[in-house]
Amino acid sequence: MKSLFHLAIHVTDLDAARGFYGDVLGCVEGRSTDSWVDFDFFGHQLSLHLGKPFEVTRTGKVGTHLVMMPHFGIVLPLDDWFALADRLKKGGVAFDIPPVIRFEGEPGEQRTMFFFDPSGNPIEVKGFKDFDSVFAA
Repeated sequence: MKSLFHLAIHVTDLDAARGFYGDVLGCVEGRSTDSWVDFDFFGHQLSLHLGKPFEVTRTGKVGTHLVMMPHFGIVLPLDDWFALADRLKKGGVAFDIPPVIRFEGEPGEQRTMFFFDPSGNPIEVKGFKDFDSVFAA
């Protein structure tokens, strides 16, 4: 049986969220009501509900970066990561951490980028050449 991850978070504007997650990120919209909308977030269920988003702080020390906590995201194959980075740049997304390589030459070498949705929810997208190295120690 295949498992899917489900995450439900608050957004302040469903129309802005639809534009961002649907048009910019390319996620397919699922069910919705007047207070929430579901998206297929790269094969996982993301539910966006009207409300006050989590408070976030720049407290996550990862390599040389202090990243926003909490945050969520996705790990993509490297070719898909490059395609999404290009799509985000063309879409005018302002990066909190622009596309960069992290842990170069070390176990867990990865590409990463951080940005915010229109409600201020921080998102990280990682890219790996080899998914076997995602949990490398």
